[in-house]
Amino acid sequence: MQDHLIEEARSGNRHSLARLLHENYEMVFKYLIKFTLNKCMAEDLVQETMVRAIEKFQLFNPGKAKFSTWLVAIAQNLYLDGIRKKKREQKHIQEELQLEDLYDIQKEHDEDWDRVLDALSRMPEESRVPLVLKYYHGYSLEEIARMMSIPVGTVKSRIHNAVKTVRRELEQSA
Repeated sequence: MQDHLIEEARSGNRHSLARLLHENYEMVFKYLIKFTLNKCMAEDLVQETMVRAIEKFQLFNPGKAKFSTWLVAIAQNLYLDGIRKKKREQKHIQEELQLEDLYDIQKEHDEDWDRVLDALSRMPEESRVPLVLKYYHGYSLEEIARMMSIPVGTVKSRIHNAVKTVRRELEQSA
């Protein structure tokens, strides 16, 4: 069904593009919640993702990736760009004010889930992203490699190390 909508949207049918975006909205939102650990940020990013998808739709290549994979790649890039920007801003503030990072994540879940989220939040994005893509979204190693523009071996290594890190932190906090 989405192939037909994609063809229509590529022919300029705005309603088909709107339907495609609507059908994938919730999936992208859930994806972003797991990375941002922040509902408001995820909501903002999913909106930005949809706008970017509209702007760049003609660049979408159906032969290269699924539409949902393309949207996730846009969302991921927006998120990572935001993280990089935030890091640059924080570094600048720390240099000027010589303050420690005041970043803290609110906890809304049970104790075990809190520990998992804590472990994930301390993990660098380059490790957390492939882990969440693999185990929360079920993407293959090859799909993750394409989305992140890194070799499959690097994806495997990052996932392996991320799992070890989460297990170690959970054991230490138990």
